[in-house]
Amino acid sequence: MKLGFSAAEEDFRTEVADWLATQMHGDFADIRGVRGLTEKAGRRKEWEQRLGEERWSVIGWPEQWGGRDASLVQQVIFAEEYARSGAPGRIGHMGVELAGPTILTFGTQEQKERFLPDIAKGNTIWCQGYSEPGAGSDLGNVRTRARQDEETGEWVVDGQKIWTSLAQISDWIFVVARSEEGSKGPKGLTFLLMPIDQPGIDIRPIRQINGDAEFNETFFDGARTGAENLVSTPGNGWQVAMGLLAFERGVSTLGQQMGFRIELDEVIAAARENGAAKDPLIRQRIADAEIGLYLMRYGALRMLSNTDHSRPDGAALTYKMQWASWRRNLGELAMDVAGLDGLTTSEDDYSFDPLPNLFLFSRADTIYGGTNQVQRNIISERALGLPREPRGAG
Repeated sequence: MKLGFSAAEEDFRTEVADWLATQMHGDFADIRGVRGLTEKAGRRKEWEQRLGEERWSVIGWPEQWGGRDASLVQQVIFAEEYARSGAPGRIGHMGVELAGPTILTFGTQEQKERFLPDIAKGNTIWCQGYSEPGAGSDLGNVRTRARQDEETGEWVVDGQKIWTSLAQISDWIFVVARSEEGSKGPKGLTFLLMPIDQPGIDIRPIRQINGDAEFNETFFDGARTGAENLVSTPGNGWQVAMGLLAFERGVSTLGQQMGFRIELDEVIAAARENGAAKDPLIRQRIADAEIGLYLMRYGALRMLSNTDHSRPDGAALTYKMQWASWRRNLGELAMDVAGLDGLTTSEDDYSFDPLPNLFLFSRADTIYGGTNQVQRNIISERALGLPREPRGAG
């Protein structure tokens, strides 16, 4: 496991940091530090396009598709410096980190030529159609249906997805749907790419307690997509979706941790300013958070060193639950540091200060992207080889 960087790699870090600083203190200074996923969405799409112009958007992709053929270490460095610069969260991350790598791995040549250049250039925004009411993030219980029109060959989708992040500003959605009548669990699922702007798709934002509406309900009522937008083969959607998990637990984890570093530093600064740091229990919890952050970094580096990135290994399967639980605890620590001041706001529309906002956002961390309960089942069955949990009917 590599824990250090060479002189050439540090030179690359300087190049990245300098370019990002120029952008964040220049043309895009107005979106520096923006955290809410729907805030200033138009400007952030312009930022995605600037990244694409300079080939910084997908540096790990082949040059043929708009990347830089960057090494794994260079991708880690870029992710860390991106977070350190205060650059906004990537509204194109579903395409850059999930849809794009999935198409690169499982897609046809025609799909690569059609979709990858626009993802790399920041011209298309993607969202994910996985979770469903009553099923959560357990893909084995997906009920959304897909059938192929015998006359046109198009795929027709009916059903509902929920917690569809950024669907209201997205152009395309990748959907896992059940295509084999009577199938259960992971069998009979199909992975489809679908245009959002069509009569058969209805998107309804879900207003959160912090005033944002990054999540949505997405309804499919006879929604259609061409036969050429099937990824892999009918019924092989589970394998594609599981392959996608490896990308979700990929290089971006190091950039994510840099974001956690910034949040923890804000908590520490607030504790020093308001006197909460004098409480020995608060100091101990801050120390625990610091230790946990270092452990996550070393674990992520081990994960990235060991995996072949085509499917998640044991370390990758545990990482989501590790960071989600850590950040949820950090959110609780933030509220205890903020004290009574964290319970009120002088702004309209529930616009809170950073610490209570961290608490509100972190409550969902152990739910979206695979609840802790589902993650424990995945770890036990796929990493440890334990017997499968009995599945109910339906």
